[in-house]
Amino acid sequence: MGPRARIALALCWALVVPAAAAGIPARYAPTVVMPAGVPQRYEFDLTAPLQRAQRERRRLYVYLGASDCAYCRKYEAFLERHAAELVSHFAKDYLVVDLRSNLSIQAERIYIRIGDRSLPYAEFQRSIGDERARLLVYPSVWLLDGQGKPLMQMPAGTGTFETVPEQLEILNLVQ
Repeated sequence: MGPRARIALALCWALVVPAAAAGIPARYAPTVVMPAGVPQRYEFDLTAPLQRAQRERRRLYVYLGASDCAYCRKYEAFLERHAAELVSHFAKDYLVVDLRSNLSIQAERIYIRIGDRSLPYAEFQRSIGDERARLLVYPSVWLLDGQGKPLMQMPAGTGTFETVPEQLEILNLVQ
């Protein structure tokens, strides 16, 4: 292999590895939902995860992260560091859903689908009574019941869930 080919391969590898490392750690057994309709529209379909949550009588922990978001990496690193303390609490009641995006995707291009209904991000936020409907913030988390109804208002962005007790309060729906 010539020098140019090695450089091209190294550049390709550098682009692939960070994207693969992004997202909820594997120990949480996340259901990864990649967007459909890209690049004009980034539609995340929650239909199958909701159906599974209904069958298993579990809730959804829906995480919207961005592959190039420093705050997302910080939260994901927190989850990895504290997996021994947290995984069982997540697994008990929640199906973890990891929606994969990036910072260049504006809210107007993000859609959330449940069944035959697809809503733009802000309209989805309003439809579930989320007070953060005015803007897209990474990372964002929604706790939904098996019908797709919100269980509580959630914080978003930097400073979200920085300790194990805070994360457990969220999982236990302590307001």
